Amino acid sequence: MGSRYGGLKQMDPMGPNGESLLDYSVFDAKRAGFESVTFVIRRDFEELFKQQVGRRYEGHMEVRYVFQQLDELPGGHKVPVGREKPWGTTHAIWCARDVVKEPFAAINADDFYGADAYRKLCDFLSKVSMDATPAPFAMVGFQLGRTLSDHGTVSRGVCQVDDKGMLTHILEYTKIEKSTSGAEQNEAPAAKFSGLEPVSMNFWGFTPAVFPMLESELLEFLGAQGAEMKSEVYIPNTVGQLTHKALATCRVLETDSEWFGVTYREDKPVVQESIRRLIAAGQYPQTLTA
Repeated sequence: MGSRYGGLKQMDPMGPNGESLLDYSVFDAKRAGFESVTFVIRRDFEELFKQQVGRRYEGHMEVRYVFQQLDELPGGHKVPVGREKPWGTTHAIWCARDVVKEPFAAINADDFYGADAYRKLCDFLSKVSMDATPAPFAMVGFQLGRTLSDHGTVSRGVCQVDDKGMLTHILEYTKIEKSTSGAEQNEAPAAKFSGLEPVSMNFWGFTPAVFPMLESELLEFLGAQGAEMKSEVYIPNTVGQLTHKALATCRVLETDSEWFGVTYREDKPVVQESIRRLIAAGQYPQTLTA
């Protein structure tokens, strides 16, 4: 549920025939070469989700479901009394460990990533070795200037990349907004950007080797912050830890795809117009088929 958006933005109609951003994600993934989709959802709306969402893709792709439950934790850890907030994106991906047995992409359900991003990640995953050490992972990096909102500030993870295209660090910035020179963060410490910097928009490529690594990171997190009511463990931070410990590498696949997001309700007409432009340019059909 998007608190700033004011509703379930994943399923809000965005395309000319009521298509959601999730519909465009599945469409782009399928034509790039992905063969199945696994939804990470809450158990309490399983049947409703299957009826209203999952069944649209059955017959076109293999559809699977896993459940992010508060009490599904490694190492015998217990949920603090009164906690209702999910544990974060690292936990969400870890919940798929018994279902996903092949290289996979992990995405946000409420973002539009573009066809080029899916093609580049699918190409990377089709060539990786699942037994390689350190484990070869990837992240699609979007240009910062293409990810900003006209209706408020955003938080972004700005990527530092070495001369081999490998991620070395992600620096988290909050309250970034457009500026005449590109973008800037006005709160301390102030920072200015050209707008061309690659940023993480949670478009990741992993092999199944990631799951035991996620479990180790979850155990470390729960030992330190598991008693807190609102603590979360985020996948960008986790990947940073895995690369720092030399357990994995993360290649940054830069794309010039347009990214659309709906952080604010006012973003919706901008996203709708952007999709109309892509359809007019012949990049998407007027009506999607999965």
